[in-house]
Amino acid sequence: MTDAATMAGLDAATLADVLRVAASSDFDRWQEQIRRTGGCSDPIRLAGSTKTIDPTTGTVLHHYTTENEPGGMLRVACGNRRASRCPACAWTYAGDTYHLIRSGLTGDPDKGTPHTVRDHPRVFATLTAPSFGPVHNRPGKRPCRCSTHHAEDALELGTPLAPDSYDYAGAVLWNNHASDLWRYFTIYLRREIARRAGLTQTAAREQSRISFGKVAEYQKRGAVHFHAVIRFDGPEGPDDPPPAWATLDLLTDAIHAAAARVTVDVPPSGDQPARTLRWGTQLDVQPIGAFGDGEDITEQAVASYVAKYATKAAETTGTVDRRIGNKEALVLLEVPDHPRRLIEACLDLHPLYPDRKLRDWAHMLGFRGHFSTKSRRYSTTLGALRQVRADYRAAQQRAALGLPDPDDNPEATTLVLAHWTYAGHGHTPGESWLAATIHHDIQLNRETAREALRDQLALEGAAA
Repeated sequence: MTDAATMAGLDAATLADVLRVAASSDFDRWQEQIRRTGGCSDPIRLAGSTKTIDPTTGTVLHHYTTENEPGGMLRVACGNRRASRCPACAWTYAGDTYHLIRSGLTGDPDKGTPHTVRDHPRVFATLTAPSFGPVHNRPGKRPCRCSTHHAEDALELGTPLAPDSYDYAGAVLWNNHASDLWRYFTIYLRREIARRAGLTQTAAREQSRISFGKVAEYQKRGAVHFHAVIRFDGPEGPDDPPPAWATLDLLTDAIHAAAARVTVDVPPSGDQPARTLRWGTQLDVQPIGAFGDGEDITEQAVASYVAKYATKAAETTGTVDRRIGNKEALVLLEVPDHPRRLIEACLDLHPLYPDRKLRDWAHMLGFRGHFSTKSRRYSTTLGALRQVRADYRAAQQRAALGLPDPDDNPEATTLVLAHWTYAGHGHTPGESWLAATIHHDIQLNRETAREALRDQLALEGAAA
């Protein structure tokens, strides 16, 4: 333990705390709690008790209290989706998002989506922001406008060539209204589909449905853009085949036309002129092919891509993942120049547009929408996926305690009385290091198991 901690570069105080935790009499139980959270870096601490009672006889079947737990507390996962806040919970969130998106592409009857959904026209669309001024970039084999061939990880990528003339106000106002632009896009998309099908909007809606799942991603310049799976269904959703006129080409043309029509007007205020916000011209729409069909954009790749960015936010541009109260904090936090100017623009514009809450979302560079969203009938929900996981753990716990399974005997009901109080959150420095190690081990073991399963399926497929 000492050698490993020393090699990890721990300071003396953290190393001492690691040794204290590891030497405690209840260390095994603490490890068990943290493993159940997946190695959460900021667990919620609860104090309380539960009683499981047979309502017929009044017999107490099981009693649990945190009095006997390490520190007198039960630790549960924080559930934060941000990888910058909690890598463990973000990893779980990314996995759930992957299954949500993938089940809407390949189908999964266990998640309420039939396999026939693979036959529906579907595309992967990327909608971007317009230009707010030239920035350093990597335009293929050509040099940047600054005459430099930038490396892929160059810090100047995405920063303005001329910061003093860059439209910072326009950039943060665009981010702030990006969700409105997406909402209008979905409205116009349905209209454009009806127009191309030669139908009224009502008739098109009675014959077809558009389903989507999307994720927001920040470009290096700090502008939000959206990646979306857009799919044609029949009127009842994924169980229903789309009509014959609902083709891939019609969907692609309608997306381009709808994106070009969308505008959001921002009124003038103070020294800011009136603005008409639009999508950028860099609209990309690619058909999604089945895995193994030789397509560049496959179901697997799309689901993985969306899941990857569902756990990231504006901190990828150099800003912070917490709210910022004033400009002085930017100096203390050592925020780089470009994101600092974007944040300052949010703070300066807040009094001019108070209803847009730009000060509250300054750390997000003005963006105030959800990072991962889907239409109602696209596929399963994150809540349903979490419930499956909770039911599985509850069944394991009942089996370990010898309690009746309600699925086996619906009449064998039990009554659970619970009392919980919030007792804090987080770890001590030593606990944080140990929890990160546990998370790493869990992730490595699961990835190894998945690789072994893929290898086994490949061998079975080759043998067949």
